[in-house]
Amino acid sequence: MHYDMLLLRFGEFTLKGKNRARFEKAVLKHVKLLLKPFPGASLRKEFGRIYVVLGGEPYEQIIQVLQKVFGITTISPVKMAPVELDAIIETAVALMHELNVDEGTTFKVNARRVWKEFPHSSQELNHLIGSPILRTFQALKVDVRQPDIELRVEVREQAAYIFSDVIMAVGGFPLGTNGKAMLLLSGGIDSPVAGWSSMRRGLEIECVHFYSYPFTSERAKEKVVDLAKVLAGYAGRIKIHLVPFTEVQTAFTRTGQDNLIITLMRRSMLRIATMLAEREGALALVTGDSLGQVASQTLSSMNVIGRSTELPLLRPLVMMDKQEITEIAKQIGTYDLSILPYEDCCTLFVPKSPTTNPNLWVVQKIEASIRDLNALIDQAVATTETVVLEAGGAVEGRKEEVIQEDWF
Repeated sequence: MHYDMLLLRFGEFTLKGKNRARFEKAVLKHVKLLLKPFPGASLRKEFGRIYVVLGGEPYEQIIQVLQKVFGITTISPVKMAPVELDAIIETAVALMHELNVDEGTTFKVNARRVWKEFPHSSQELNHLIGSPILRTFQALKVDVRQPDIELRVEVREQAAYIFSDVIMAVGGFPLGTNGKAMLLLSGGIDSPVAGWSSMRRGLEIECVHFYSYPFTSERAKEKVVDLAKVLAGYAGRIKIHLVPFTEVQTAFTRTGQDNLIITLMRRSMLRIATMLAEREGALALVTGDSLGQVASQTLSSMNVIGRSTELPLLRPLVMMDKQEITEIAKQIGTYDLSILPYEDCCTLFVPKSPTTNPNLWVVQKIEASIRDLNALIDQAVATTETVVLEAGGAVEGRKEEVIQEDWF
């Protein structure tokens, strides 16, 4: 099929009054970033819409990319025609040819005369365009309520736009319009979904991953980087902080409090993530906790663990069950990576009977008994490796290592 441009429609943020212009600007910036691999394409903005003029670029590939842009709800590939009735009819018939009409296919024309100087009303256009189509495709039937094909025609001053497909995109709020947060990213199913859900609500995220070499393999760390690459496909670019956690983790194994080791580990992770957040200008932490899923995610455990930070602790999945989370993971492309059998530090030293109802005073007393705990945490922050993952090219002027995302 041949199309001239793509029509991008905005989502719920269009109701946000004075913030609307800021949100539209954020979407436009995100789209520009993702169109870098397609130099022939260009952008045109109208109120409540963005048009991508294809300039000969492959529309299928661009749609695959732009479906991931937060703030865009639907995408339609569009044919353009001069604002003349005969040209509009000719283009509409050509589009119907490309849609491969079968016997018994139903359709309707939905025309809008946006430019009021055009001599025919919207209702007249429905008949003027529909009649030649019915004569050309005798197998077609009209169904104005639930047609198989809804041929949409918009007559504007500069051109007429003809299209049929309405392709769903990710929706939500534009990336970064609600601030920045740090995502605690493990190699499991839940945390990448929590990160995606946070980005969909307008948060820019940076990832924090804890690894315990040599107890965890290099492949386990690479798996998490691969998960962050998938998230980078939605964000355009993403930063991941790789924290060496071996010394902190082994310090807890020497306390003799095996049943509390998960609680102790997670509190230290939040403390480290908080320090990184303060350094990077993030205002919240995001975790993949789901209430009652494991011992550390009982309400009592989450309360004790959460007391280790003063930053807001966001848990997008807290009321979701595993099946719901798994379905989202499959949809966003993280599931197959998450189930790869590479361990992470959260699966090490797991006790047979972890505490589900920890006592905050006892936990704090154990932490105070580890004299060098604060120094170990400071050292973990100081030796953290930061990697920037970007789709479509390098990050200029940054010292961090850059890994380029492969789009297709």
